[in-house]
Amino acid sequence: MTGVPDDVEITGEPRQPVWDSAVGVPLPPSAHRGMPRHRLVAIGDSLTHGFQSGAIYNTDLSYPAIIASELGWLDHFRFPRYPGFGGIPLNIELIVNELESHFGERVSWWELPAALYRIRQHLAQSEAWWDRGPGAAPPPVGEINHNLGIYGWDLRDALSRTADVAAAELRVPEGWRLVPLLRNADAIAAIRVLHSARDDGGRALTPFEAAATLGAEGVREGPGEGGDPGDGIETLIVALGANNALGTVIGLTARWSGPGYDDLREKAAYNVWRPTHFNVELGRVAEAVRAIRARHVIWGTVPHVTIAPIARGVGGKVEPGSRYFRFYTRPWISDRDFDPAEDHPHLTADDARAIDSAIDQYNDAIVATVRAGREEGRDWRLLDLAGHLDRLAARRYIDDPLSEPPGWWTPYELPEPLARLDPVPDSRFFASGPSGRTAGGLFSLDGVHPTTIAYGLMAQEFMNVMQDAGVAFHNRAGAGREPPVRVDWKRLIALDTLISHPPRSLSSDVALIGWLDQRIDFFGRLWAGIG
Repeated sequence: MTGVPDDVEITGEPRQPVWDSAVGVPLPPSAHRGMPRHRLVAIGDSLTHGFQSGAIYNTDLSYPAIIASELGWLDHFRFPRYPGFGGIPLNIELIVNELESHFGERVSWWELPAALYRIRQHLAQSEAWWDRGPGAAPPPVGEINHNLGIYGWDLRDALSRTADVAAAELRVPEGWRLVPLLRNADAIAAIRVLHSARDDGGRALTPFEAAATLGAEGVREGPGEGGDPGDGIETLIVALGANNALGTVIGLTARWSGPGYDDLREKAAYNVWRPTHFNVELGRVAEAVRAIRARHVIWGTVPHVTIAPIARGVGGKVEPGSRYFRFYTRPWISDRDFDPAEDHPHLTADDARAIDSAIDQYNDAIVATVRAGREEGRDWRLLDLAGHLDRLAARRYIDDPLSEPPGWWTPYELPEPLARLDPVPDSRFFASGPSGRTAGGLFSLDGVHPTTIAYGLMAQEFMNVMQDAGVAFHNRAGAGREPPVRVDWKRLIALDTLISHPPRSLSSDVALIGWLDQRIDFFGRLWAGIG
């Protein structure tokens, strides 16, 4: 296989997940004292931030916020907010609903110029609000947020970037442009998370330093014997690493890491990290986590990004029963229209296998990190997010009658309220029409990030690990809840607008978004946060 670094171990079978959160290393009963001041803190990327349908906006429905709600602690849980124009960079669901309200269930060819004009007007107004208007102003400096997830960030970003670093990277908006995408979405998003993360002298803190500051605040009861303040965080979630490979399916190309992979500027040349480089960065992350006073730490593995429907498999499987398609391209390019010899962006099956194999090595390293922490006596635990997503992979295993899943694989059992939905939510690209949702339901309209109910699935899996660790859940009145504690699915289904009120015009509007992507690299520019 050409172009793949020699430290990537290409495997024929997917990595077997580790379902035991304790990774086989028992710990003696804990002797913790008092209640930590901060019940939940999360460090991560877009999945932790709460990104959906091309934008960060529903931060009150991120999986950490859902967990905080089930803990009975949502009123105390601090997270950033993004009011105005559906958040940033661009809320695809809002655009689709706006087109539907003006053009009905289908945009006809003679309405296309008017539809494009309306999209441009929305983009221009959003850009003015966020790049030059009220949205550009950082929030007042207050207390440090508990949700420290930031979209687009990888391991190095979380180790080195601060609000001040992000502010220094703000770009001066240009004049009139044909497609006025935000130039500063990534920096603005980060500033809203970290602007309040500062030490007593006003020095800006990284997410890990911010969490360490919260952890140092100790328990509510005050210092114990010897003046020990105790662990200030009850549960710390660390879910990073997806952005060390996600750019491959966004850009439909693989650029393996090289010199400068750990430099904030030079690493922009790469979109998938060699396992040896990832391991070095992970080791630095582990050292940063060791400095945080957290009673329990849950590490999430890196999902296989090639399952995300933004890169749709075409051309049939490479062989009967294989998990890989011959090519991966945009979801709005049909099998009939796709031609690798034409100017259609794509990955090959070999590319996808190499990317998955590298991620398997990332996850082996994460498991080893958790095991090392437990052997040191730390209550570090594992949530194998990659394994759970593999069990939901519709086109990889479920829809293919000839597929031969690995021996460990079983279909993911959805909670009954989700299993009763018609159609049952799956991992295919979202589709809906006049009669409602017709496919998908677990990925939002950007084809990468979860819907609200899928964030609920993530929350439930983290909650399961927390309950294994002995974390107590309460209702809002403070009364204890008997395990097993379950997510309030009725609430999440009602709040998930793609499930409760799916667009009726999505098929034609998604084609329109595809038209934009083909002409201006819509998704590539969107993810970079620049226009």
